[in-house]
Amino acid sequence: MPFLTVQNVFCGYYEGIDILQNLSLNVDEGTFIGVIGPNGAGKSTLLKAIFGFLKYRDGKIQFKDREIWDLSPFEIKKLGISYIPQGSNNFPHMTIEENLTLGAWTFRHDKSRIKEGLEKVYDIFPVLSEKKKHKAEFLSGGEAKILSIAKEMISSPNLLLVDEPSAGLAPKIVSYVYEFLRNSQEKGITILLVDQNINQAIDNSQYLYMLEMGTVAMEGSAEIFRENLKDIIRDSLLGT
Repeated sequence: MPFLTVQNVFCGYYEGIDILQNLSLNVDEGTFIGVIGPNGAGKSTLLKAIFGFLKYRDGKIQFKDREIWDLSPFEIKKLGISYIPQGSNNFPHMTIEENLTLGAWTFRHDKSRIKEGLEKVYDIFPVLSEKKKHKAEFLSGGEAKILSIAKEMISSPNLLLVDEPSAGLAPKIVSYVYEFLRNSQEKGITILLVDQNINQAIDNSQYLYMLEMGTVAMEGSAEIFRENLKDIIRDSLLGT
C-alpha cells in the first residue's frame, strides 16, 4: 500500500468551483516525488488539501492506513506530515529560536524532545545557531526560507510537503535547499514537492506528476520527463 494515496479528489476554494478535478496520485514511503505544471494547475491546492487547509468535496486522501478527511492541520501534523508553504511562514518579530520552538508546538510539553530537536536543527543549519537570538525580520530571503524548513524539521516528520522551495531565491540558495531535501530523503523522510523550477524538480525527483487543469496530465520517472522536457515545456507549460 502506498504511503500516501490521493484518489479521485475534487477540491476548490469556493463552492461549485473545483480546482482539483478527479486527481489521483500515489507516494511510496522514502521517495522524492515532484509535482510540476503551469500556474493555476492545482499544485499548491493539492498540498493544502493533503495538509487539511482545504476540505475536499469528493474522493479520498489516505496517509499510511487512515483516511485524513476529518482531521485538522494540527492533527495531521501529529500523524507525521509537515508542510512548508511557498515563501516564508516565520514570525518576523520573534527570534529564530522562538520560531523554531513554535515548530515543536505539537509536543510542546516534552521539554527534552524540544531540546533534542533544537540541537538537531542547529547541527544541520549552523547559520540558525549563530543567529538564534536574532529576530527573524533581519534574515535574508535565503535564511528565512531555511528557517521555514527548519521549523518543520524540528518535529521529525515522516512526510514533508514542500511548496515552491526555489521561489524568489538565488540559485546558490536553491541548490542548498535542494541538497538538504535530498539528504533528508536519503535519511528516510518522504518528500512531496511542488516547484515551478522544472529542471530542479526533474533533477531531484525520482518520480513526477505533471498537472493540467486540476488533473494529472502526465506521470513517470525523472528519466522519462528529462527525455521529453522540451515537449513538456512547449506543449503543456507554455500552452503552444
